[in-house]
Amino acid sequence: MKQLIILALLFGAINIGIAQNKPQNRPIAPAAGKLSTADQHFLDSLQRDTFRYFWETANSQNGLIPDRAPSPSFSSIAAVGFGLTAYLVGVERGYVTRQQAADRTLRTLRFFATAPQSEKATGAAGYKGFFYHFLDMKTGERFKTVELSTIDTALLLGGILSAQSYFDKNTPAEAEIRKLADQIYGRVDWTWIQARKPFVSMGWHPETGFIKNDWTGYNEGMLLYVLALASPTHPVGADVWPAWTKSYPWATFYDQPHVNFDPLFGHQYSHVWIDFRGIHDAYMRGKGIDYAENSRRATYANRAYCMANPGHWRDYSSTIWGLTACDGPKDTTVAKQKFFSYRARGAASTQIVDDGTIAPTAAGGSMAFAPEICVPALRAMKARYGAKLYGQYGFLDAFNPTYQYASISANGPTANGWFDKDYLGIDQGPILLMAENLRTEFIWNLMKKNPHIRRGLVKAGFTGGWLR
Repeated sequence: MKQLIILALLFGAINIGIAQNKPQNRPIAPAAGKLSTADQHFLDSLQRDTFRYFWETANSQNGLIPDRAPSPSFSSIAAVGFGLTAYLVGVERGYVTRQQAADRTLRTLRFFATAPQSEKATGAAGYKGFFYHFLDMKTGERFKTVELSTIDTALLLGGILSAQSYFDKNTPAEAEIRKLADQIYGRVDWTWIQARKPFVSMGWHPETGFIKNDWTGYNEGMLLYVLALASPTHPVGADVWPAWTKSYPWATFYDQPHVNFDPLFGHQYSHVWIDFRGIHDAYMRGKGIDYAENSRRATYANRAYCMANPGHWRDYSSTIWGLTACDGPKDTTVAKQKFFSYRARGAASTQIVDDGTIAPTAAGGSMAFAPEICVPALRAMKARYGAKLYGQYGFLDAFNPTYQYASISANGPTANGWFDKDYLGIDQGPILLMAENLRTEFIWNLMKKNPHIRRGLVKAGFTGGWLR
């Protein structure tokens, strides 16, 4: 992922212990019944519009989905993973037929099952079952010199396994989907990429070998390790999960004690496919909460930081907030203020990266954890900024009301602030899919039936709740 190495940059003081609209530390319960009629209408249009990003921008022949649009782009394999699950939501909501979704899914899985796998630097889509972070939209081969990405492969597999569980009918197409899903997942050699056991490396380059960073700390890597533990062919040892949790940074930030990670996507991606409510590993049993509650606290802390606004950025408020990885105006310094282009922004005890850029996916990806603050935020952003922020595929990726320097703009308009011109697949996905988990728990319930997900969680030591 683009967030492999997040450089530390502090804007203002890290203000510990300021509570604003402090929530009760309660278990997360289904919240769809608490949504107002206006909320439901808003989510109806948001999900429909966001779904169209995946359906309309994909290469209909090989299933590859662009990293961004409308700017010309390579494909992001993580965006493909989100897209494969988006198709299932599309069927459930009546946007497309089951047959249409099955046909698109089958073409996608056939591509990944047959795409060249090689240690060579060119002419391949992946190696050892993993795939390169970005692929050429037309040829499906490695884009430039990007890494063989373990996390992006895991996110792709999340989508593939969701299709495996959903397409359960005894038809040739759906039977082939299930078979190809097992084939693609089973080919991944997780033990090969354990350059420094027990951890999994973040990736590999044919030119230089394994990336020197491993999946440690706390971030979006939970799904990766669940899949690596569950592998029916090349599983990692059970010692990886306690080693992984041992590296967690537990701290209190803005009155919220939780495992910290500054950009919110790290608290969201794994939760798209796995319902962590009510199930606990040894680490969370010791803390008395589950990972869903941890993500809720992280969301409240992110919002509280934005409300305190130590950087004095424009428009930050109780409804205009949300720091995560996203586009930005430009890598530049103006009037002693630093701004960035694409970067993992966030706020936690670990670090703060904040240049006044807000991404709707920060609130959107946390809807299932904290709808009472996330849905009002999304509605407020759409109402306040209108067509500058919301277009044919839902929310554009990001905006920065402070950045009003038209003469040095890199992308997007700067009248009354900077607004992105692109949608990003990896940010659209959590908005659509977590809205569905909030409203119906569809993806969560679907993945509870997947034997690979269940096996990985059990091997990681999870017990209780729906795993009983």
